[in-house]
Amino acid sequence: MFGRVARVNTFAIRRSAFLVTVLTLALVGCSHYQPKPLSPTQAVSDLESRTLSDAGLRAFMATNTPDAAKDWPRRSWDFAALTLAAFYYHPSLDVARAQIGVAEAGVITAGGRPNPTVSFVPQYNASALSGINPWTLGFNFDLPIETAGKRGLRVTAAEHLSESARLNLATTAWAVRSNLRVSLLDFIAARQSEALLQKQVSIQEQIVKLLNQQAQAGAIAGSELVIFRIALQKARLDLAGAQRQQAESRVNTAKAIGVSGRALNDAEFSFDLPNDSVGATNLTSAEIRHQALLGRAEILGALAEYAAAQSALQLEIAKQYPDVHLNPGYQFDQGDNKWSLGISFELPVLNQNQGPIAEAKARREEAAARFNALQANMLAEIESSVEVFRVTENNSATLRSLADEQAKRRDSIEAQFRAGAADQLDFLNAQFEFAAAGLAQLDGRVKLQQAIGGLEDAVQRPIDAATAPPPAVFSPGPKMSSPEKKKEAKL
Repeated sequence: MFGRVARVNTFAIRRSAFLVTVLTLALVGCSHYQPKPLSPTQAVSDLESRTLSDAGLRAFMATNTPDAAKDWPRRSWDFAALTLAAFYYHPSLDVARAQIGVAEAGVITAGGRPNPTVSFVPQYNASALSGINPWTLGFNFDLPIETAGKRGLRVTAAEHLSESARLNLATTAWAVRSNLRVSLLDFIAARQSEALLQKQVSIQEQIVKLLNQQAQAGAIAGSELVIFRIALQKARLDLAGAQRQQAESRVNTAKAIGVSGRALNDAEFSFDLPNDSVGATNLTSAEIRHQALLGRAEILGALAEYAAAQSALQLEIAKQYPDVHLNPGYQFDQGDNKWSLGISFELPVLNQNQGPIAEAKARREEAAARFNALQANMLAEIESSVEVFRVTENNSATLRSLADEQAKRRDSIEAQFRAGAADQLDFLNAQFEFAAAGLAQLDGRVKLQQAIGGLEDAVQRPIDAATAPPPAVFSPGPKMSSPEKKKEAKL
């Protein structure tokens, strides 16, 4: 009797040791949680420490545009260099990269195979006869086998979603570039407006001073000064407005780059506002417009989402076919070794997965509708941007002609003034009108650049290839700023 119990205990110990070994091997490959707390204080410090002289930014620029990083730190920043800085710093790109990481992890999840399960079922027979061991030891296994290619369909759907996330990064990068262009254009326009308005104020002050002298001498009535003083106050208000717009647009430019306003204190911006539109006309061709309707990142992303919906529908249809479960087992029953081999599967008699199939079909139709709506909106956006560009280009030409005429008139009156045929007031008025024409021409140039920017956004193609998103922007891993790298190195 004692020997039989001893054999049972020995057998149980061996099986327990076997289970412990299996579990230990399984746990060796497990990931372990590592806390990574967020510190708002550290985040603010990292944000405020960002500068345009950062060594990491220089390395990023040297990788993508070597010439942009030759003279460092840069004093003058053009649109191409600022675009690279925005691609390096802007937080929305880090969010888009993190979303790619989530999507790629989803591919790993989709490719995972279901784990087998094991159960240990000891039994005690309280009614066992005297002299018979009351214990029965049993092990049951469940080995799931997926059918109908479900794993492959899951992986395909996840891969399409991952591709959509990567295309979303391209869309985000283009939005970063577009926002920077708008902010920088506003800043340059405000700065040039300030210079012209300062000229107007100076001229108007001279006019008021001259008329005031004439009024004191009795040459004109004092009431005639009122309209000129009002014009002077208006010019001063316009000047203050341009100065305010310049300060606001400078802050908006810093935001568009992803740095604090203080990071731009020592930076000089250069952004040409040409009168012509060389290169932009090429973006209005039917071929480029057609390519945009087929190849913009949003279009490709919507197609990837539709393909994912297709695969999801295939997966739900495949789920009509039940998975197979192999159920081998072992039982030590009062000295007898009993082996069993079972098989189980779901009987699809009450539910043939029709509900999830219907939902997947509806989601596919929804994805198709979103794609069609997106393409229709893009077609309208492209056509609108082309028409706005053409009208703005014509208006800009008209404003150039007006400015040329004002310049000729000013030069003519100046010549008359120097010859004594015109008085100083006529000369000052001619200068004031010329400055006003300069403001009108500047407004036309700004509107032309805005139209060009809208055209670039519509076809998602830059006139200057140097301002296009570089390949490094689309790296799967998120970029870290220099303080973050130092912190991680210490850890």
